[in-house]
Amino acid sequence: MKRFFLIALIVIGLGFFKSQAQPAEEIAAIAEGSKILVLNYHQIDNKNNPLAVSISNFDAQMKFLADSGCITITPNELYAGLNGEIDLPPKPVLITFDDGYIDNYTNAYPILKKYGLRATIFIIPAFTGVYPGYMTWEQLKEMEQSGTINIESHTLTHPKLEELPDDEIRTELLNSKNLLEEQLGHQIEFLAYPTGTYNLHIAGIAKDVGYKGAFTIKYGVVDGGSNFFALERVPIFNTAQNTMKDFYERIAWRQSFEEFGWIKK
Repeated sequence: MKRFFLIALIVIGLGFFKSQAQPAEEIAAIAEGSKILVLNYHQIDNKNNPLAVSISNFDAQMKFLADSGCITITPNELYAGLNGEIDLPPKPVLITFDDGYIDNYTNAYPILKKYGLRATIFIIPAFTGVYPGYMTWEQLKEMEQSGTINIESHTLTHPKLEELPDDEIRTELLNSKNLLEEQLGHQIEFLAYPTGTYNLHIAGIAKDVGYKGAFTIKYGVVDGGSNFFALERVPIFNTAQNTMKDFYERIAWRQSFEEFGWIKK
């Protein structure tokens, strides 16, 4: 059944080459059971920037997920589901953002609310409320209180962790966790590695300081074989065409590769 859903999604994605509209009832599941699609965004803005998905495209992508019947989950739910502690919904999707740009609040947040979707933002606390272009603590609290957004850690200052000595890595991971917990009033248990770079040694430090898992930008779908400290994501960027066709290709082809054993394992 799971293979059927994945094949159906590919067919739908290919059909999008010919049509820019698909009725909701024709859209099959993104993932089923223990296969979890984790999307990775940065900016949602109409900038000519590789990290910036346009507002209209983000709206169309979120509508697609909602119309497909996908249920958005949190990192804690992903963790508990893979550990067998809870039953995940049949079409689980985890939407993530890195860095904490202001457009996540002004542009992405209203669209997520519009479609009843949830997301997780990995925050750089040293930038929060300090630099223009980044969100404030008040905005983070508002989004969390709404139930739409979950906040986790992206290190304290966004360094390249592989270039740091152990004591500085520990400081980056622990101080980010502590500051976020102090400001937001809840435990911070997940991390996104800056630039996605990591190694097993860094993962071990993250575990030692109290994280339960960490996300990379390694292109893939999370499943029972994933390392909790090297969780895969599907990056969604601005492209030359910047269309829904690109979005379908990113989410459908990757899963087909994994399903048939061409990538991973």
